[in-house]
Amino acid sequence: MFYVQRDSQGHLIRVEPSSFEGASGTLLPDDHEVQAWLASQAAEDGLLQLKQSDLDMIRVLEDLISVLMTKGVLRITDLPAAAQAKLMSRTQAREALGGISRLINDEETGLI
Repeated sequence: MFYVQRDSQGHLIRVEPSSFEGASGTLLPDDHEVQAWLASQAAEDGLLQLKQSDLDMIRVLEDLISVLMTKGVLRITDLPAAAQAKLMSRTQAREALGGISRLINDEETGLI
């Protein structure tokens, strides 16, 4: 049994396995509305996880490019102008925030 809340048009706005304040009814687990809601929530969760992963990978790529440039394997001028501008902008923003330069957070341990 799932407890549900609907908006003024009758669309589900909340579905929970236990009772909550504002619940306006119940539906069985195999109800098509519950199944659609749960699938939608799973998709949203997956997209949020992917978005966070993208943000993490951006930082990895920035640090990789920095290492390659420091070692002389890559020059900033080897990159397209748009990529150069974006990297410079991010570098300046990170320096303005205090020179954040570590890939691993303080609470993380180990090497990548």
